[in-house]
Amino acid sequence: MPLIGHAVPLVRDRLAFLQDLRRHGPIVRFSVGPKTVTAINSPDLLQEMLTTKSRHFSKGLLFEKLKLFGNDALPVAEGSRHLTRRRLLQPAFHHQQIDHYIRTMYTTVDPMIAAWRSTGPLDLKTEMQLMTQNVVMAALFSTTPDRETGHAILKSVDTLFAAALRRALLPLPLLERLPTPGNRRARRAGRVMRAAVGQIIADHLAHPDAHDDIVSLLLSARDQDGTPLADEDILSEVTGLLAAGSETTAVTLTWLFHELGRNPDLERRLHDEVDAVLTDEPLTTQSLTRLTFTRRLVNESLRMYSPAWLVTRQATEPVRLADVDLRVGEDIVWSPYTLHRDPALYPDPLRFDPDRWLPERPQPPKGAFLPFGAGKRQCMGNEFALAEATLITALIASRWRLRPVPGPAVRPIGAITLHPSALHMTAQARTPGRRHEEAA
Repeated sequence: MPLIGHAVPLVRDRLAFLQDLRRHGPIVRFSVGPKTVTAINSPDLLQEMLTTKSRHFSKGLLFEKLKLFGNDALPVAEGSRHLTRRRLLQPAFHHQQIDHYIRTMYTTVDPMIAAWRSTGPLDLKTEMQLMTQNVVMAALFSTTPDRETGHAILKSVDTLFAAALRRALLPLPLLERLPTPGNRRARRAGRVMRAAVGQIIADHLAHPDAHDDIVSLLLSARDQDGTPLADEDILSEVTGLLAAGSETTAVTLTWLFHELGRNPDLERRLHDEVDAVLTDEPLTTQSLTRLTFTRRLVNESLRMYSPAWLVTRQATEPVRLADVDLRVGEDIVWSPYTLHRDPALYPDPLRFDPDRWLPERPQPPKGAFLPFGAGKRQCMGNEFALAEATLITALIASRWRLRPVPGPAVRPIGAITLHPSALHMTAQARTPGRRHEEAA
């Protein structure tokens, strides 16, 4: 349409609009107001853009707006700053650290899962968000908030994410500075986040020998000239990790149990595996590797309901993809959600089928499954997230059957992550053959 371009269908149904773009080819240009945006649909071109030609691109508009969480935190940092921070934080996510985190994950979430017996219908997304938020805080920051504080942090994260997405989809910088209700909510949410994270940092400063975690790592880090990180940098990194580390895993788990509620045969297979694998021995990385069906459920949830449904990039210099020349400053988007539902890449893509990930089944081509991105910007917490999702799925299944509450049909909503329109479920206790209890 004149002046506004494709803004109406994009706002009306973002997911359907992006899905429809795939039928127009591997590279498609559309407009939002005066701005032209280029969508990349081809797995080959995505792999090229994210790996061999990644130096030609910055993270783009969405990540620029996510600086609401911290101006130069690792998830939004660029260039040499990103490389320096990634090298600093990478050891905390090394696979050898996962065993240590698994014990913390267990002691954090098991009481939360057990407490469901005294509740009514669960708002499943909120429960999963609180659970994964507590895991990040306990494992990486050595702190676990009470439920009221956890809710306040969670509400602030949701508010800032919503503001970032709104500003990215309809970029009107002037409006971002006006005292609108949305801007006031975002500023209040930012203050709550800074206060919560500031308290964590203050506790570490007051007890410097009591912790060995990411906050300690940041406080002890030094630049090449021996200068410690600025207070604002530490605050930004902790805030960014808290926001990025909880939301995506939470919605993955929410979708997983939604599908189990619709597929009793899959739920039965999960219960059989959990009852056979979880014993009286403490959970370890090794025991999680035996939960092969559970892991396939996680993978299929990541495929069908990819949390990061929209990813942006921006060309920082002229670059060519296929036969298309991209200009400096050109805004680029790609959608793992539509990529993972392409029938040319996945047979029967709208069917939730964890067995498509069996090793003997044909696997999607390289670049066709990107739940954590690829290349130098690939999420470095991917092993942490996969272990967390597998563990939480198994622990819930060892205690409960989650049953959907009658209501409106559940629809995917493309907010900052892909979440259900509403999902309430009741927890019915089950008595497995064997149930894991933490060893004394």
